[in-house]
Amino acid sequence: MSSGRLHATFEFGDLRVISLRDGYIDMPPTRLRDEDGCALDQLPAAVPLVGGNLRLAVNAFFVTDGTRSVLIDTGASDVWHEPTMGLIYDALDEAGVDRARVTDVAITHRHEDHVSGLIAPDGSEAFPELERVWIGAGDASVFTGRLEPIRDRVVPVSEEVAINDWTTAIPAPGHTPGHTVYEVRGGAGHLLVWGDTVHVPALQFDRPNVSWEFDGDQSQARSARAALLERLSRPHHFVAGAHLDSPGIARVTPSGDGYALEHLAPPIG
Repeated sequence: MSSGRLHATFEFGDLRVISLRDGYIDMPPTRLRDEDGCALDQLPAAVPLVGGNLRLAVNAFFVTDGTRSVLIDTGASDVWHEPTMGLIYDALDEAGVDRARVTDVAITHRHEDHVSGLIAPDGSEAFPELERVWIGAGDASVFTGRLEPIRDRVVPVSEEVAINDWTTAIPAPGHTPGHTVYEVRGGAGHLLVWGDTVHVPALQFDRPNVSWEFDGDQSQARSARAALLERLSRPHHFVAGAHLDSPGIARVTPSGDGYALEHLAPPIG
């Protein structure tokens, strides 16, 4: 529907989905792991590098039916990898989303580039009317220290649960104990919003058995990824990924022994 340097807006049936670009992080290719947990011997030529590093986009997603809304992930604020990250507040402004109207935030997992944006760089709450923060029960312990002021609004997720009429939280542990996927159902089908199921889209769709050094349980993360990719290959299913190239919304189709990714919009950023 519209796009800018930091956002892209999609119509999803009767819902509106806004991809928000928090920025990017550069990571060494040695973070990638084979099925034995060892660093990959050789990186395929199809995987792009920037200065010898993998460049990972960092996205969040805002979904609304015009009355209710949910923000899925919040970026890094000023906690991690400045100045290339922490752009979500500018992205929300660019997209015309008033932070004071955000009442529900859903967090995919506890890592800094997903949860830290709940607190703005000046130390204030980024979403002053926040009522609920949904997060996997295994990751809820992150709400200490800097995030302590929000602890009383945390809703731990331990099983599939509806967070509104069109969004369901689905536990998908492996990357972290509380890693959670959010399924959004609209007139266009099903949109699965995930966090760190895939870090390197140029590799892990074609070779889904490749895992990531920071997957807390690599075998479990691999199984969760396999199940979600199979689910996404069904008709009328789409993915919105935190580390897919911005804006990060795509179709997934079977291809050989893996899958292929078809982005639904040109890159932003």
